[in-house]
Amino acid sequence: MIGRVVVLDEIAGRAAAALIVDGQLEDLLIDPADDTPLPGAIFRAVADRPMKGQGGMFVKLPHGSGFLRQTAGIAPGQRIIVQASGPAEPGKALPVTTRLLFKSRLAIVTPGAPGLNISRRIKDEGLRAELEALAGAAMDGAAETLGLILRSAGETATPEDIAEDIAAMRDLAEAVLADLEGGPELLVEGATAHETAWRDWMDPDEVIEGGFEAQGVLDLISDLQRPKVGLVGGGNMLIEPTRALVAIDVNTGPDTSPAASLKVNIAAARDLPRQMRLRGLGGQVVVDFAPMPKKERAILDQVLRAAFKSEAAETNLAGWTTLGLYELTRRRDRLPLDL
Repeated sequence: MIGRVVVLDEIAGRAAAALIVDGQLEDLLIDPADDTPLPGAIFRAVADRPMKGQGGMFVKLPHGSGFLRQTAGIAPGQRIIVQASGPAEPGKALPVTTRLLFKSRLAIVTPGAPGLNISRRIKDEGLRAELEALAGAAMDGAAETLGLILRSAGETATPEDIAEDIAAMRDLAEAVLADLEGGPELLVEGATAHETAWRDWMDPDEVIEGGFEAQGVLDLISDLQRPKVGLVGGGNMLIEPTRALVAIDVNTGPDTSPAASLKVNIAAARDLPRQMRLRGLGGQVVVDFAPMPKKERAILDQVLRAAFKSEAAETNLAGWTTLGLYELTRRRDRLPLDL
């Protein structure tokens, strides 16, 4: 399967979407089996009790509690608009934020982050000027606190489609921000797997509906349910989520050459963002790379920075511990793979 292919299907009655690039599974989205709120859902919430030791506060949601870290100026009992920033871990409150994003395929309206911004991927200066003028006209008369980001898909979209998309997101944002009366309520559903694929997976060469089995996607998903990932020279890495963190062990396998450790470590570092994205893993991550001289760590640092540079999920590369382990954190932005 050559090119960039989006496959839409269902697994056990749950909407699912797969992005395959030149035969390799690059991204995977599967809706939850229950009515768990999807990341991106927007709620009217009621501020509850602050948790000073945890640097945040609980908020009341329609079906349970959320945990909010941006608490400045918020008093208990106050109505606020919040957005699910990721999935809830078992037994924990849903993580929410007051930094809202009203996101579509072409435009993102950003309350509280004013300004007009054009995707850096659009390089043509003439086109950027046209898009800026179009965005300014579409946001004319909006509150000063409303910002706008035009996404890279706008490079090939018609002015009419861009204006329509901006208007839709602006109208939705204005309606939601004004809806502060009443108790906890779900105001905007989070995007489903199919909706997210349409919105975020830009410029596919082909879109196939109902093709998981025919396109071999089920086999690729089956591989993700095993902890072992094959690497160069017979090496491997084992990815094992625990309750506290994600533990990753990198091994050279049968290769005993002097450069074996560096080769397999570089391969693991390059594939690590994709593996975590496909498996829906986040939080604290500890990597036990194959033993190598300390002087080679700088090479691996560069590889890791390059590998995570284009990741949408916020990632903090904390670095090496005194025991020679590598630590990083990745924001939980999706549900973990659970079939």
